[in-house]
Amino acid sequence: MPGQILVTGADGFIGSHLVEHLVRAGRAVRALVYYNAFDTRGWLDHVAAPVRDAVEVHAGDIRDPNDVRRALRGCDAVLHLAALIGIPYSYHAADSYVDTNIRGTLNVLQAARELGVARVVQTSTSEVYGTAQSVPITEEHRLNAQSPYAATKVAADQLALAFHASFGTPVVVLRPFNTFGPRQSARAVIPTVITQIAAGSRRVRLGSLAPTRDFCYVADTVRAFAAALEREEAVGEVINVATGSEISIGGTARVIAEIMNAQVEFEADPARVRPAASEVERLCGASDKARRLLGWVPQTAGPEGFRRALGETVAWFTDPANLARYRPGSYTL
Repeated sequence: MPGQILVTGADGFIGSHLVEHLVRAGRAVRALVYYNAFDTRGWLDHVAAPVRDAVEVHAGDIRDPNDVRRALRGCDAVLHLAALIGIPYSYHAADSYVDTNIRGTLNVLQAARELGVARVVQTSTSEVYGTAQSVPITEEHRLNAQSPYAATKVAADQLALAFHASFGTPVVVLRPFNTFGPRQSARAVIPTVITQIAAGSRRVRLGSLAPTRDFCYVADTVRAFAAALEREEAVGEVINVATGSEISIGGTARVIAEIMNAQVEFEADPARVRPAASEVERLCGASDKARRLLGWVPQTAGPEGFRRALGETVAWFTDPANLARYRPGSYTL
């Protein structure tokens, strides 16, 4: 698909990697980043200079419909990643998740409809499925939001599909499972394990250790987004981005400790444990539809691929310049 691409949430973890991927593929990118008085651009401030210099940056707010319209004007497609994603914080600030995740998505959809944008890729999450009722989880699995965050993502996805059904808006709903890699927030489990060990702790504090997750390396995730721009057969569809492999949180932590050659003990910190009925106990996704509609196959699936991707992630986080950006000794919602 020719023309300029708007990436919302470009200042975040996945968004910044996606911007890099698109720029290096020769695409024209406009990055919507969250406006702030310091003129900081999140992780885009830390990408390679040639990438930064190639990107047109629009500082704004996804919650403002006029600003979203301005950001999208002149673009042929939008990859919509802007969202509040922290599950624990959604227990405390559900209104802000409604405003950002639902209203923000509505703003993108209405602007795309008005401007005749050729492709809208809505970012979903595996959390909308809740605890797996069957595995691997296909796109037909029932939706079961177990947190306010997940509920807002269900609503946002349904809005996107409703715009496709009602107005023919060319929407693709992409549903990544547990993406990880360099630059991820330490609110996620893999960075919190790595940063605690790297800071010298030998008693690593986590939430529940038993739940399983389907971890997908960020390089794989962004390739799925790029493919969703190109494939006409993906329009109107919900598509998982998953590896089909699962590992427990405790098992993940042990692999990280092995990679880092650290002898550590893991303990469940009550402050990090979700309410019992809100914990998603099992996630393992099917990727057959992504393979069929996007031509996408994860390159880091299975134990060997996962370990290799974890190694790259550990190398990034343990670089002193990167580790200094985190606070391993504290827990923030």
